[in-house]
Amino acid sequence: MKAWKSYQEENKERFLDELLQLLRIPSISAKSEHQSDMLTCAEAVKQRLLEAGADTVTIYPTAGHPVVYGEKIFDASKPTVLVYGHYDVQPADPLNLWNSGPFEPLIKDGKIFARGACDDKGQVYMHVKAFETMVKTNTLTNNVKFIIEGEEEIGSPNLATFVKENKELLKADVILISDTSMLSMENPSIDTGVRGLSYIEVEVTGPNRDLHSGVYGGAVANPATILAKLIASCHDENNHITIPGFYDDVLESSPEERTKMAEAPFDETEFKEDLGISSLWGEKGYTTTERTGIRPTLEVNGIWGGYTGEGAKTVLPSKAYAKISARLVPNQSSAKITEKLISYFKSIAPAGVKVEAFEHHGGEPYLTPIDSIEYKAAEKAITTTFGKAPIPVRGGGSIPICALFEQELGIKIVFMGFGLDSDNLHSPNEKFDLFNFYKGIETIPYFHQYYTEMASR
Repeated sequence: MKAWKSYQEENKERFLDELLQLLRIPSISAKSEHQSDMLTCAEAVKQRLLEAGADTVTIYPTAGHPVVYGEKIFDASKPTVLVYGHYDVQPADPLNLWNSGPFEPLIKDGKIFARGACDDKGQVYMHVKAFETMVKTNTLTNNVKFIIEGEEEIGSPNLATFVKENKELLKADVILISDTSMLSMENPSIDTGVRGLSYIEVEVTGPNRDLHSGVYGGAVANPATILAKLIASCHDENNHITIPGFYDDVLESSPEERTKMAEAPFDETEFKEDLGISSLWGEKGYTTTERTGIRPTLEVNGIWGGYTGEGAKTVLPSKAYAKISARLVPNQSSAKITEKLISYFKSIAPAGVKVEAFEHHGGEPYLTPIDSIEYKAAEKAITTTFGKAPIPVRGGGSIPICALFEQELGIKIVFMGFGLDSDNLHSPNEKFDLFNFYKGIETIPYFHQYYTEMASR
């Protein structure tokens, strides 16, 4: 619509400036020292929603970080779109690998570099500005609600309670989420699902103190060595996960779905060059896109123990630790997999050490149908602004709350992500292309228009 484009063009610099302000707030949910920053960010999100045209915006406290809820209900007979996102971000460590301050946004080569630029402040803010565009140009076709939480990066531990206690408040016809990515701006895509997550921590304890490795080495089990062996045992020579029962509930993709996935463009050489690796790795019998979309995985997210400071210190450590996560596919249960992981590490512990393991958080996998009106509305919106139909793909990441949203609210989710897999999510130098940011703001109003039209037929 001409009115949308004119308004967005006139205000694009302001849109960007406001996003940069949000990115300067270090809203790291995983670290207790950022508690005040979380509150500051929640207040900032509230203010931006009010300025954009929301009738009411409320910050709801939880047992952890607060939820920001806003709405504009102008006609009860019209459909309601519930927009979900999160204002919390991952820790910025390791800081020495950033080329600029993680909370000092830098625009370079048409990209915003900052923690949260894409995941998820930049993508959430596309919705806020798209909403503002529709309100200010009097073109809003449906009711809109926002639920923007502060704990997605730590597994949304308190959002389930909030959703269960506020079903009427959150009542809507569809949930719209932009916390996913596209294949590229040249080949737009829509995620048809996300994987689930099981996240545990393992602790291996040996002697009652760190020991001199010369005096005791070779006579006492080294917890770091034992932990390395335990982790190595989790995969066989075909990189197949060896944990008993791990694949029992996996929903196998049909040959037709795998053929459809193969149609998505993938440049293996470019993929390797971008990551600085010489070869790919993964479960035998599957392509790279299948390994990152339709197959479950098990990865070490962190491992440490003993002396890790500058210089040398010859110790045999008393303890060693690892953080381990599994990405899950449809039909797998995070509770079941977590139990299997914990039981496995305890059961194979050799004599001479004690192994403990506990859960950090988890979430269920989610699939969205591609024959629904919400999917078709998203497909049509992207086709309108990109000039070509999006390719349906499976997302490799996790959004823990998705399955619970559908279970408690009884409505479907549609994903409209505008990030890229190369945006360094959860890594140093996270980025978000300005083109993608503005493209999202341009495309989202079309989704609302098309969804309202389709829902009203």
